[in-house]
Amino acid sequence: MKWSNKKLRKWLRILHRDLGYLMVGLSLAYGISGYLLNHLDGSDPAFKSEEGTIIFEKNLKRAELANLWKTQDNLPVIKRVLSIDDEHYRIMLDGGLGIYELHSGIVDYEYHKKRPIIYFINKLHYNKVRYWTWIGDIFAFTLIFFALSGLFMVKGTKGIAGRGKWYLIIGLIFPLIYLIWI
Repeated sequence: MKWSNKKLRKWLRILHRDLGYLMVGLSLAYGISGYLLNHLDGSDPAFKSEEGTIIFEKNLKRAELANLWKTQDNLPVIKRVLSIDDEHYRIMLDGGLGIYELHSGIVDYEYHKKRPIIYFINKLHYNKVRYWTWIGDIFAFTLIFFALSGLFMVKGTKGIAGRGKWYLIIGLIFPLIYLIWI
């Protein structure tokens, strides 16, 4: 079977199109998590941090503090209370911690709530899901195929022989500039 340029372009378009549909979910997952990971600003986008202050009675014992905490609504789950020194307790929370000042009764606390969808797609991006390496590798090779097949799908003045070569050169220059400057 002899392959003509027309037949090759036809099959490149078919494969490019069908793999494109197949890879939409992965593209969205990697694209969204990649954007979030590029803009961390000192915090993990997979978690929402909340801070709070509550005032209890002064000079509570550790067990009293734990029991009183459990009776309050809208507070994170308490795991245990530890002594720091004669004036402070550390409150270990599910996803955070707090500090109780014995002399004032003030508790300052911070905890982190998981954002399930963002947490999951970041785990995929970091390759922290069992057997995900295979999916990630398939996606990587598909991206390579997209890049290369896209070069030859269009012919004429709009393809690689025409203005396409200039876009290709510009696209190659950006990573080269970073390679040289870094």
